[in-house]
Amino acid sequence: MAWSLDARIPLSLLPPGGDLPALLAIGKPAALLAEAPPDPLPPGAVAQVSFDPTGPSHAASCACCAGRSAAADALDRLFQARVRGQCGWFDRVVAVVETEAARAEVEAALREDAVTVARFRRV
Repeated sequence: MAWSLDARIPLSLLPPGGDLPALLAIGKPAALLAEAPPDPLPPGAVAQVSFDPTGPSHAASCACCAGRSAAADALDRLFQARVRGQCGWFDRVVAVVETEAARAEVEAALREDAVTVARFRRV
């Protein structure tokens, strides 16, 4: 019998026109990843972080960004807040991305950023 255990945090993309309150109401505690500046934390979410999909205006692999995308950096901040106890514990992440650029950046981070891939998985 083969065992498979994936301890990475599941991340789902909210579909365009999706019902965020309904998605937050079902399942385990969730954190939000948003491309827009954060609104007040909605009921059902324990943490929230945002990113700018236009990306940094710095040179590639500069010392502050190390070549990581804004979405990967935002997910890193979210994970660090979780493990340091700076936010409520969450078992999943809902990405609220409304533009194709933001959606592509999140998907690229989940596919190409080694740190993000080690911590999160797309569901």
